[in-house]
Amino acid sequence: MIWKTIITTGDITLTGVEMVQETNEQIELEAEIKQQAQKFLKYLNSTLPESMELEYEGFYRRGFFVSKKRYAVIEDGEIIAKGLELVRRDWAPIVKNTQEAILMAILKEGDSDKAIKEVKRVFKRLKKGDVDRKELVIHTQITKPLDQYKQVGPHVVAARKIEEHGIKVSRGTIIQYIIVKGKGSISQRAVPYEYSEGYEYDKDYYINNQMIPAMERIMYAFGYSKKELEDLAKGEVQQSLDAYF
Repeated sequence: MIWKTIITTGDITLTGVEMVQETNEQIELEAEIKQQAQKFLKYLNSTLPESMELEYEGFYRRGFFVSKKRYAVIEDGEIIAKGLELVRRDWAPIVKNTQEAILMAILKEGDSDKAIKEVKRVFKRLKKGDVDRKELVIHTQITKPLDQYKQVGPHVVAARKIEEHGIKVSRGTIIQYIIVKGKGSISQRAVPYEYSEGYEYDKDYYINNQMIPAMERIMYAFGYSKKELEDLAKGEVQQSLDAYF
């Protein structure tokens, strides 16, 4: 099986190939790629103004690319991601941890079944209500005075509820909240984490608005559409990813 290998230098990405099973050919290929990268940098830097210089960022054996600015690579058994949900604070920990787990299964172990089993496992936990509130917290920063928001998002609603408890919320404050079950829009059902005990989280929100969009970004490359992930969440899909590996 061939995987892409990337060498990044600033905004420039070079691609190579790598075999899953380490061979002498692979080792020689890696050495050649690194050597060519240095030659490329030396040439390119010679064409740039003196105040500009590109630096060698790294060599990664395996990578998953959604777009130029959204990708994940693995180095020494660790996922390094850019632009994906697992490195953004406005996604719940359960989503980020699941995305990291499936990337680890794909990039480190090459185990497609393990990736989809992890998604199924988390869907099942969410549906059963078997998720701790800490795994559902979304963090969003307040960027201006609350009365200046024309579009009132869930973080603003949560911030106003915090102020109802006598705590002043100012610009720069990071609001922690969860979306709970109930009437009204998603924003109206945002509850500050510190006051969320006793509430039931909105299973549909966390499945359809958090899990599925984040998983679709990766699973789409392996033949899973949004509709199929929705069916998977309902327990209606038994498809394996074996065909894609």
